[in-house]
Amino acid sequence: MAEAPAGPAPAAAPAPRRPARRAGASIRLRILAAALAAVTLVLGLGGVAMVITLERMLQDATAEQLADELAALADGVDAGTVQTAALVERDDDVLVALRSGTGVVVNAEAAAGLRAPVGGAAVEEVDGERYIVVADEVAAGTIVVARSAQGIDDAVRSATALLLIAVPLTIVLVGTVVWIVVGRALAPVDRIRAQVDGIDAAALDRRVPTTGRGDEVDRLAATMNRMLARVEAGARARQRFVSDASHELRSPLATMRQFAELSRAHPATTSADELAGVVLDEGERMQGIVAGLLLLARLDEHGGGTRRAASLDAIAREEVERVRGLGGAIDAAGVRPAPVEGDPRLLARAVRNLVDNALRHARGGIAIGSVVREGRAMLWVDDDGAGLAPDDRERVFERFVRLDEARARDEGGSGLGLAIVREVARAHGGEAWAGVAPAGGARFVLERPRRGRDRAAAALPPDAR
Repeated sequence: MAEAPAGPAPAAAPAPRRPARRAGASIRLRILAAALAAVTLVLGLGGVAMVITLERMLQDATAEQLADELAALADGVDAGTVQTAALVERDDDVLVALRSGTGVVVNAEAAAGLRAPVGGAAVEEVDGERYIVVADEVAAGTIVVARSAQGIDDAVRSATALLLIAVPLTIVLVGTVVWIVVGRALAPVDRIRAQVDGIDAAALDRRVPTTGRGDEVDRLAATMNRMLARVEAGARARQRFVSDASHELRSPLATMRQFAELSRAHPATTSADELAGVVLDEGERMQGIVAGLLLLARLDEHGGGTRRAASLDAIAREEVERVRGLGGAIDAAGVRPAPVEGDPRLLARAVRNLVDNALRHARGGIAIGSVVREGRAMLWVDDDGAGLAPDDRERVFERFVRLDEARARDEGGSGLGLAIVREVARAHGGEAWAGVAPAGGARFVLERPRRGRDRAAAALPPDAR
């Protein structure tokens, strides 16, 4: 049966487009806009207040002058020293009007339209011109005195014109200064951004330069450097994990493969039980290596786990019971209270590693002790073995380091036990080191900050180091 011709393949659905990230206004523009808005508001309100205040001050000064002149005229009219004819002949720079029952006497035509203000000085408009007007009662009637406000209006208009020029210029000047200052202040931030953006996995050792001035930008650069250091440490920890795992897992895998190839090539030379035993032994060794590496990786990246109340002496007593249950000899006379803050599980793992290490190298027995000295809680484990050479006391804490004696007496050991001890101590803010035990063997000390206060803190024996 012939197959129907295949139709055109359906078009693939277009991949969803990620929405474009809208670029927001830069900090520089936002600061500039805020500064200009604040300056414009302050200068605008200040300018209006200044013009109003200037106008009122000039009006008040003119009113005071008129009041003095009015008082002098009123006294003269009442005393008879100022006659009506004298009022008419006065200059018209100051308008004077005497209103009485017989009529109005003025020194200028504009004065006839003046009205006597009530309660002090007033501003009136006569024939399209503004006047400052004051009045007073005399025996003959009412005297009204006024002076043109043209000079005040001219001064106010001049001040307004100056402000209309000065305020925009000030705003432009402030905006320019803010733009330059903010730009210079943010330039180091932009350089830091560009430098950090250029750091990739191949250049994690690069750092942002600091100025040493201690300002906000300098603190930002220092923070970025600390962050880069943490990123570099995490990356190196992962690289070290991969390197260590590939190096150490190669040996058990090679052993299992070689034994399997030998069993296949020469079946008569091996048995299934022997092959299973090799696989189980090497698998257990691989499991221990992987578990140790994973623990070290977690310590490298996440620190000391959950912190809560713990006790090194309680952990030491648990190890004493375990060792004695296995038939081992252990001296616990030096165990004293040593409260700490930390992860009890990790601390117990570190102490067990120290005890197991001491058991592997001891000839007769081991000793364990704990104490608090000068705010530091310490736990030590001694053995009576051959001890450590001075050059090996630091090297023994490195990962996958196995000394010759350890290789001979501890076949299959991964060399991670003491490395885990040191990493656990450092993750808890402490340290681990090796020294000489009183019996001549090795002493390993785990130290970390203590918890709370101990009124009866004992001193670590002088040979602890």
